[in-house]
Amino acid sequence: MSGQRPDLSDRSAVVTGASQGFGRAIAGALVEAGANVLIASRGQEPLLRARDELAARVVRPGQVIDALPADVSRPEDCTALVERARSVLPDLTILVNNAGVYGPMGRLEDVDWGEWAGAVSINLFGTVLMCRAVVPLLRQRGYGKIVNLSGGGATAPLPRISAYAASKAAVVRLTETLAEELKDAHVDVNAVAPGALNTRLLDQVLSAGPDRVGRTFYERSLRQRDEGGSPLSKGAALVTFLASSASDGITGRLLSAVWDDWASLPSRRDELARSDVYTLRRIVPEDRGMKP
Repeated sequence: MSGQRPDLSDRSAVVTGASQGFGRAIAGALVEAGANVLIASRGQEPLLRARDELAARVVRPGQVIDALPADVSRPEDCTALVERARSVLPDLTILVNNAGVYGPMGRLEDVDWGEWAGAVSINLFGTVLMCRAVVPLLRQRGYGKIVNLSGGGATAPLPRISAYAASKAAVVRLTETLAEELKDAHVDVNAVAPGALNTRLLDQVLSAGPDRVGRTFYERSLRQRDEGGSPLSKGAALVTFLASSASDGITGRLLSAVWDDWASLPSRRDELARSDVYTLRRIVPEDRGMKP
């Protein structure tokens, strides 16, 4: 990529959870790359403000920016979102599943079950429902890009934020599985870990306090706040890369925006396809020099 922004002027994208924070940064990066973009979130007023802000950043005549309130945990909302995209966007190619919540914070046996299940409904089921709604269109087209947002909860234990950790780990395995299902349709499916972001999720951790999220995680979050966290632009750049033709054939991977040299992957495409790097796998004793 040579540090240059991909040209997405022939592509259209749906981005969920895009009224603020990282979702809006993703949508902004796609718009600035020339894509037509439909954004969605549950809150109508912030969503419409985000739409207007994105419309002011278009880079070419006729570029479409639209918004539709939607709760991705509701199948009918996901169907309506894809139908809206079909009606207003030329040739939908890209789905970015960014909508997500931390859910309840505290020990598993103490948190409210409804809130725990609700977080899984948004983080995991919302991703599944959006994929189910858009995959038939991408199969028909014979091409497409699906980018699912994961995070640190997928690759390491996250005590006291168990709904988030469990659902994000499930999103990664869903990504790997769907990538295999869609290879014959030339639809690439990848997951992104954007890094430690200073967004509303961080605010929620700090508001919850050390008694609910644990002293270690709370102090780490304080340091993150004070040091500025990972730039939103890094994760948005990775998502834009995965939405572009530069990443064609790269699929079924969990990529870190901060730690992985993802810009070099096109030159290593064949090597990557033969390996299991950037995937979730069980570590066996031999991997650590131990006797089985």
